[in-house]
This record gives sequence, structure tokens and C-alpha cells, in this order.
Amino acid sequence: MTFPSASTALSRFTVLDLTRVRSGPTAVRQLADWGANVIKIEAPTDVADGEQMGGPRHGADFQNLHRNKRAMTLDLKDPKGHAVFMRLAAKADVVVENFRPDVKTKLGIDYDALRKINPRIVYASISGFGQDGPYHKRPGFDQIAQGMGGLMSITGAPGEGPMRVGIPVADLTAGLFCAMGVLTALLEREQSGQGQWVQTSLLQAQIFMLDFQAARWLMHQEVPKQAGNNHPTSIPTGVFKTSDGYINIAAAGHAIWERLARTIGAMDLLEDERYATGAKRSANRDVLNAAIEQRTVGRSSAEWVDLLNQAGVPCGPIYSVDQMFDDAQVRHLGLAQDVPNTDGRSIRVVGQPVTLSRTPSRMAARPPEVSEHTHEVLAEFGFSPEEIADLRDHKIV
Repeated sequence: MTFPSASTALSRFTVLDLTRVRSGPTAVRQLADWGANVIKIEAPTDVADGEQMGGPRHGADFQNLHRNKRAMTLDLKDPKGHAVFMRLAAKADVVVENFRPDVKTKLGIDYDALRKINPRIVYASISGFGQDGPYHKRPGFDQIAQGMGGLMSITGAPGEGPMRVGIPVADLTAGLFCAMGVLTALLEREQSGQGQWVQTSLLQAQIFMLDFQAARWLMHQEVPKQAGNNHPTSIPTGVFKTSDGYINIAAAGHAIWERLARTIGAMDLLEDERYATGAKRSANRDVLNAAIEQRTVGRSSAEWVDLLNQAGVPCGPIYSVDQMFDDAQVRHLGLAQDVPNTDGRSIRVVGQPVTLSRTPSRMAARPPEVSEHTHEVLAEFGFSPEEIADLRDHKIV
């Protein structure tokens, strides 16, 4: 295989990628960026329609999701195509899919079918609501999961109704948890020699991501409410207006609260009984925030960020996306990474947020064109030139 590897960390694993749209591709991207031999399998017809919800193939979304992969086409609905896939699966390490739960069984490529020919296969499935249960046949979408998973009830300003988060957080976290499950199963396979079925869903991922907000109900029967830009339990933490914009301040704990009051020249607030304890600051949060903002509007955001950080008060600017990528620390961390393209230019995508000292990840290969590597992949899996030509003639690939 001459395809450039993104890393040596997972280079010994071959992954068959049956995913589409976002949650599945997010999972597979984690494997591809760490060097796994990822083969994206698409239908030979209507490929553009198959990715319609993820935007056009050469658009920013698709390009960011599908770097470091190869691509082939295969008609899984045709018996010959099914036979081809089974030959691939017999040698692969991982299969990842995010079809509706019944689709893979109808196609004859479910976990039970594959483990008969490859007991070591790690089979990963992402669905909207789970592989079984009363809702398992429902189509899953991120915003539906945000609503059912409780997130929209705690997002937004009080009294303004539910609010979705500005990213597809259920899709993304389901993909990340799926990748984590795959890696865990591969580690376990080193002991048992057996693969297993990894399952997650948008709903499960979203509920898990509620974290302490979910625990408040499970442990104390507290129903979290919307708090807008205020932190629900740590006060004063929130957004404060400055002379030229807004900043975030996070004054958690009494010591930091005292530092904040001194830095903004509000010693009188420290002597006010309404703010003497964390519980009292929470009960009087609105009037306290207003009192703080009376001081912060007197200086610019940059001035306050500098002064407060010097005083040991956590704070930061509130960036638009372009401003964020222009920040000195973000540039230093190298999150915006170039991928080589066919015409000598490069495209820029979001790099991995994790670094490894010996086997780092890199943007080694641009996202593949439709069927770009079909012949190459089939040949690697032992298909003869005559077999490949026959598959092409019959539009199986």
C-alpha cells in the first residue's frame, strides 16, 4: 500500500467504513488520523445523494470529516457485492456503520454474519436511540437527541424556551465514544483473541454528556434549569460587558471571588452580607452580576483579560471563529492543519486535539474522490484483475 499514513499508532489495523453524514464519520476519523488503514465504502450510484446531509463532497464539512481515508464503491444490495464485502470483512479488523438498526441485517452484513467468517472482527454501530428498545427503529438526528437528552432544557436564557447548542454535540460525542469503544475492544482482543460488537447512540452520548447536570437529578432530585451565560452552580461565573465587547469570568470559590473583587475595585462587594458565602452569591446572582458589570464596562476586554489573569482570576475573551483561529495560543497548538491536495494547493482542516510524543497524527492525505481506490483496495485483498474487471462491468463497484 502506497497510501501515506497519518501515524504509525494504528497502522496495523484495517477498518471498513460504511458510515455517512456525521456521527459515524467522526468515529472513523479518529481511527484514520491515527494511521489505521481506513477504506470508505460507498454505493456506486447516487454517492452525492448519500452524502447530501453532510454537504457537497468538496465542501468544508465533508473534507474535514474524511481526510486520511481511501475510498471504493460497492453495491452491497447485489449478491456479488455482498460476496465482495464478506471477503473484505474476513481480513479486516474493524467495521463501523451507522445505518438504522435493521438495515445491516437486511443486507446480511450484521455482526452475527461477520463474526462467523471472522471471529476477531470488532463491529461498531451508532444509531439514534440504540439497537433495540421501543425507539430503535426511529431515525436519529442530532437536534432530536439534544432535545430528548435534556440538553436543550438547560441551554439558553431563562424563560426564552429551549435552545439547541451551536454544534451537533450528540453526533460528535457519539462518534468519539464509538471510537473509544473500538479501541477498547481492540485492546481486549489482544487478550481474548475475539472481537465484539460495540454499540452507542446519539441519545446515550447526549445523556452521558450532561455529566454533573444529570447527577444533580440522580443524586438529589434537582431538576437543572436554564441559566443562560451564568454557570449553574459556580457564582459569579458568566459573561460580563466591557467597554468594547464581552469577556468570560469564572470566579469559582471564595478565594478567587475575593481576587476578582479587589481587581475590579469593588471592595464594597466583599463587605456586603449578600455575597458573603457561595450560597448567598448564588441566591443573589443577578444583582451581583450587575454590580460586577458596572465595573467591567469601564475598561476594554483586552485590558481586563490581562489584569484578571495577572491577579489569578480565570477569564478570557469571547471570540468569533475567525478570531479564535487567530489567537496566539491556538496558532501555537496547531489546530488548523494543511492537507495536501491534487492541484498542488492545500486545504486546511481541524487537526487532532491530542498529541502523542512518538507517534503523532498528521494530515497525510486529502479526502478521497468517489471510487478513487477501488482497484487498489480490491487488489490488496486478493482480487485478480479479471475479477475486478468483471465487477466493474456489472457495476458492482
